[in-house]
Amino acid sequence: MTGTTVASTLGSRTIRRAVVTGGAGFLGSHLCEALLDDGVEVVCLDNFVTGGPANVEHLLQRDGFRLQRCDITDFVHVPGDVDLVLHFASPASPVDYLKLPLQTLKVGATGTWHALGLAKDKGARFLLASTSEVYGDPQVHPQPETYWGHVNPIGPRGVYDEAKRYAEALTTAYRSTHGVDTAIVRIFNTYGPRMRPHDGRAIPTFIRQALAGQPLTVAGDGQQTRSICYVDDLVAGILALARSGEPGPVNIGNPTELSVRRIAEDVIAATGSSSQIQFVHRPVDDPQVRRPDTTLARTLLGWQPRVPWAEGLERTVDWFRTSGVAEAAAAPA
Repeated sequence: MTGTTVASTLGSRTIRRAVVTGGAGFLGSHLCEALLDDGVEVVCLDNFVTGGPANVEHLLQRDGFRLQRCDITDFVHVPGDVDLVLHFASPASPVDYLKLPLQTLKVGATGTWHALGLAKDKGARFLLASTSEVYGDPQVHPQPETYWGHVNPIGPRGVYDEAKRYAEALTTAYRSTHGVDTAIVRIFNTYGPRMRPHDGRAIPTFIRQALAGQPLTVAGDGQQTRSICYVDDLVAGILALARSGEPGPVNIGNPTELSVRRIAEDVIAATGSSSQIQFVHRPVDDPQVRRPDTTLARTLLGWQPRVPWAEGLERTVDWFRTSGVAEAAAAPA
C-alpha cells in the first residue's frame, strides 16, 4: 500500500483500498477520482472495450492509484487487502450492447460472479452498478424499487436489461448464501464530462451534433421522457450507499423529468448552435417514460441531487468543447 494514502471511514467500515471494475469508463473514472479524493487507494480494472486509459490518465500519477488491464469475465486476482469492490464493468449504451450482446450477457453473469467472489475472498463490501433498465418500458410511474419491471427478454435491449436483472439476483444470492456484505444501486440516466461522443446516448449525441452544426436526431416525436442526473451527484449517491451498509436496491437519479425534445432544444441553446431538430425512427422497446422514485435515497442515505440541469449541461458542453472530442468525432475520416 502507498504510505501517503489516508484511510476513509465509510459507515462502520474503514475503507483503505477499493477495487473498481470498469474503472476506466465514464462512470467508473469519476468514481475512481472521488475515492482517491476521499483518501482511498484504488485498483482500477478495465479491459478497455468501451472505456479507455485516457479517462484515468490524469489519475496515474496520484498516490494510491493502480490501473490494471483486466477482463472481469476471466480469472481475477488482486493481491493484498481489499475493503470495497464496486462492480461497474459492462457496456452501458445501446450502441455498445447491441454491438456486443454476448459480451454484455457474459459480464453481467460471469463478470458479476467473479467480482462477488473477489469480495467474498477479501471480506469486502460489494456494490453492484445496476440500472433503471431493469424496469424496462415501465407501466408504473415513477419507478420505485418495489416495481418488478416490464422487460422484453428477447427484444434488442434484452441483453442489457436481463444481464443486470441476473446480476441483481446473483448479488442477492451471495448475500443470503455466503453472507457477503452487498449493495445494489439502480442508476438512472447520467451525463457529464468523459462521455464518448458516439456512445449512442442522447446527450453526448446531441452535443456532438450541435457543436458540428448538424441536425439533432430526436427519436420518434421526442415526447418520451428521461430523468437525467449530473455525474457528480450520481457518484455522491453511490458512495453514500457504499457508506451506509444498506443492501438496496436503491434508485439513484434525478427525479426531474424532461422530454427528449426538450433536452435537444436545451442543448441547442447551451451550445449557441444553429442546428435544427430532425425526427428519426424510434428504436424498438425504447421506454416511453423514465423517472426514479428517490424516496429511499432521501430517507436512508440523506442523498438528493444538487446540480441543476442547466448548470450540469453547461459544464458538459464546456468539457466537449475544451477536450476536442466533439471536433475529432465530427471530422471526416
